[in-house]
Amino acid sequence: MTVIPIDFATPEYDETVALRYEVLRKPIGLEYSAEQLSKEWIDIHLACYDNSSMLIGCLILTKIDDKILKMRQVAVHPSCQGKGVGRKMVEASEVYASLNGFEKMELNARATAIPFYLSLNYQSEGDTFEEVGIEHKKMIKIIGNQ
Repeated sequence: MTVIPIDFATPEYDETVALRYEVLRKPIGLEYSAEQLSKEWIDIHLACYDNSSMLIGCLILTKIDDKILKMRQVAVHPSCQGKGVGRKMVEASEVYASLNGFEKMELNARATAIPFYLSLNYQSEGDTFEEVGIEHKKMIKIIGNQ
């Protein structure tokens, strides 16, 4: 299993959009608009591939400021869930953040994913809120050489 950065508007990016749609959007009846996707050109896109080069997971990192990154759109192929793919991608994100001078990672976790992020030492912050019709909780983790 390998996690690598991929470029926006490439065939690899298109493949991650398809995976994100299948895992995150289709189950709740949402599509991606061209406008939403066009805003992702500035983000960091990470893709996780298995040993046969099949895409099995992806996520996006959005720069909030010089010290904070926001992890978004974490998706793992259904056949690979529960097999360490999400953990590997989150760890790779934290390494990227640390190497690039970021000190904090934040994310909005779906209620079902909160235990996963707690197991990776993320802390919940604030009240539960609704986003895309689903309960979420803001989670944060201090990273880097603090």
